[in-house]
Amino acid sequence: MRKLLIVLVILMLPAMLFAGGQQGSSGYIRFAWWGNPTRDERTNQVIEMFQARNPGVTIEAETVGWGDYWPRINTLAAAGDLPDVMQHDTSVILQHVRANLLEDLNPFVRRRLINLANWSADGLSAGTINNGLYGIVLGTNAWGTGADVGVLQRAGVTINDATWTWQDFERIAIQIFQRTQVRTMPPFEYRQAMEHIGRQFNAPLFTANERALGIAGNQQAINAYADWIDMYHRINQAGALHNIDDGFIANRPMAEAPLGRGQVWNSDHWSNQHIAHQNSVGRELTYLMLPTVQSPARAPFGLYMRASMFISMTVHSQNKDVAARFIDFFINDIEGNRILAADRGVPIPTNVRSDLYPRVDAGNQYIFDYITKITPVSSPADPPAPTRAIEVEDMLRTILHRGLNARTPGRTIVDQMIQEAGAILTRP
Repeated sequence: MRKLLIVLVILMLPAMLFAGGQQGSSGYIRFAWWGNPTRDERTNQVIEMFQARNPGVTIEAETVGWGDYWPRINTLAAAGDLPDVMQHDTSVILQHVRANLLEDLNPFVRRRLINLANWSADGLSAGTINNGLYGIVLGTNAWGTGADVGVLQRAGVTINDATWTWQDFERIAIQIFQRTQVRTMPPFEYRQAMEHIGRQFNAPLFTANERALGIAGNQQAINAYADWIDMYHRINQAGALHNIDDGFIANRPMAEAPLGRGQVWNSDHWSNQHIAHQNSVGRELTYLMLPTVQSPARAPFGLYMRASMFISMTVHSQNKDVAARFIDFFINDIEGNRILAADRGVPIPTNVRSDLYPRVDAGNQYIFDYITKITPVSSPADPPAPTRAIEVEDMLRTILHRGLNARTPGRTIVDQMIQEAGAILTRP
């Protein structure tokens, strides 16, 4: 019997060793990101390149869409099983730092496992919290409006995005509908509009104490945002607004969204998403700065340079040195970034950006140029969003959706937003 047990242990040993390697030893790490088919394909190619250069290292890819990503991350965090390396977002990174879920990357920089020689201090500031580096920016990003060039031409519309206001937007929306029967997208991306409008009156999205919306108590900002909602009521009254319920459907493929189906002329999105939108719709899209409250624009203009996303290491990693080396490769390797092709935003490292510009296609050069164009009229980004920010944003979208359908006055909607956001943010 004893000999049989010894034989069984010997036979099981390879499987036991393999299982142990999968738990984090022997070069095994997991990398999670939210993506789309293009991003997933490129990222997997870079993973394969890193593995080829580092024999014995295995990277397990974990990718889902944005809508499923954070619920999955929350489940893994509760189980103490976060991936070694993960893509992160400004709306969540602060609460993960406070929950001690992310690893400070500064020690790995000092040990030269992560090289930041080509990074500016400004480029690193977005991911620096309480002197710890918890996220490295994967790309510079900005908000804007994608507009269907063909529809604009058929409607005889030209837009100067350096001067247009929301009054111009309303006039253009109705003119496009009258001349082409193409409607305007409902304001599903209300959050960025609130942020953009508020910043023109020195009102951030959230107050510094993280207990209220930034527009609360700022009468000019409140009035401007209420007027923006009422503008959509008027566009709707003119028959020029796309179906509100359909416009508020989240997390569907770009090709199946109203712009992809040719039902609207516009869609607000981040600059790093613009090429994917254009490829999905199969038509030329121009990319415009958002309208301002008045022209000439108030200072600040409302725009800011946003970290499109971060790459972070989690405290659950059992192979932190390998994770650090992979992060370094992902952000700095020239050949790897040629494959990624600025999909996550315009890269910050000067050598990577310089190498990419002549290599990317005309569409990506267009986005590089857009970032250059808006830099002089941008102002510093707000601090990372507070805990419960996502809960607040979901609530705001629900209120706006319901209010647009009910034709509720803009000021009533804004007052309700302020009240309910404050209740969430001050909850024990």
